[in-house]
Amino acid sequence: MSPGAAASAVSGLAGSPQEGAAPAPAIAPAAPAVPAAALSRDARRIYELSRDKLVQIRTLLRNSNTQASIGSGFFVSADGLIVTNFHVASQLALEPERYSGAYVTIDGQEGEVELLAFDVRRDLAVLRAKGLTSPAPVLEFRPAAEALAQGERIYSLGNPLDIGFAVTEGTYNGLVRRSFYPRIFFGGTLNPGMSGGPAVDDSGRVLGVNVAKRLDGEQVSFLIPAEFAQALVLRAAQAQPITEPAYDEVTRQLLVHQNLLTERFLQTPFQEQRHGKYLVPVPNDALARCWGSGRDPDFHALNLERTKCQADSDVVAGDFSTGTVRLSYEAYDAPTLGAARFARTYSQSFGNEPFLKRGNRRQTAAECTERYVDRGGLPLRAVVCMSAYRKLPGLYDMTVMAATINQSTQGVLARLDVHGIAFDNGLKLADRYLQAFRWEAAP
Repeated sequence: MSPGAAASAVSGLAGSPQEGAAPAPAIAPAAPAVPAAALSRDARRIYELSRDKLVQIRTLLRNSNTQASIGSGFFVSADGLIVTNFHVASQLALEPERYSGAYVTIDGQEGEVELLAFDVRRDLAVLRAKGLTSPAPVLEFRPAAEALAQGERIYSLGNPLDIGFAVTEGTYNGLVRRSFYPRIFFGGTLNPGMSGGPAVDDSGRVLGVNVAKRLDGEQVSFLIPAEFAQALVLRAAQAQPITEPAYDEVTRQLLVHQNLLTERFLQTPFQEQRHGKYLVPVPNDALARCWGSGRDPDFHALNLERTKCQADSDVVAGDFSTGTVRLSYEAYDAPTLGAARFARTYSQSFGNEPFLKRGNRRQTAAECTERYVDRGGLPLRAVVCMSAYRKLPGLYDMTVMAATINQSTQGVLARLDVHGIAFDNGLKLADRYLQAFRWEAAP
């Protein structure tokens, strides 16, 4: 069984020079709901209103001054404060000795930036443009009290794929359901390189910050609500530039995240999913999305059902994401296979579970413990593995693997993965998870 990869895929929008050279995908024409000329006039007006407030953010290798990654941003204060995404500026936070930052305006004016503050959980950062000789033109924020209507037209701006500043038109579709932190569902196109750019209303006021899009959909994109950017700007206004690796601050913010995640999962009862007489725990529908698949045609001698669940809780921690919760199940029923063959197949599948056997530059090798537990007459073989983050002390990736062992030709293999969890919270979640398995015996 493989870990529960999500049926969906979400991508941030920071770009690299290599991505910028990729061929543009084919785009199918869509029937416009209103005359195309009218839409173009609106988008053009917004672009003209905003163009001098936009910047491209570049991270550069200090030794060679080579461009390492790109994103977008926008001025929010006359003294040069710029809002962008944390994943655009993360190299400035974690490896300032290796990377420097620069901004480029739409007219080609360039200058250095310094990192003042970041919010890992919301994927936001605030930079300051150095050496400005005149006040920067700024975009205003739309007051949070002025709610948008579903379907209201909004506009996103940025520099996609390093080919030039652009405006894309789309619709506001409310907040994303089940997102661990509030995200706006933007029914429009975002592309790599637009991360950190603004999304504005019809008056050119910022309502959100570009952050990600779904890779398996069309015009399914996401914005960070502007109120979180405003809060970070207030914090940044008096902050000193970050000049040393900020692993301690990243760790502090991730510890807050995993505490919130743990509390929410512990306070929300699991739902039960039935496989024959087995009842296995799946997250509450408000916490995670689950997908199931029926009989696998590759396994003729047994009925095999799979379920995968994932919480929309991942956060960027530099060059990788963490904070994810995933569950997966394989339910086996093989009445004609025979006990010996079933045991061999079942054990091999359990033994094939991947986990980090060797350490790498980011994490230590997983350390695992095995035990047998009995849940009200349902015996389980359970393995709990922990792998520590080398530069984020106190955080681990945890994997819990469990196999029911009460039937000779039936069983359920289960897996829970929690990334970026504190050791004690991981054990709490593992215990809660294993306690939630049940076997419905005949009356």
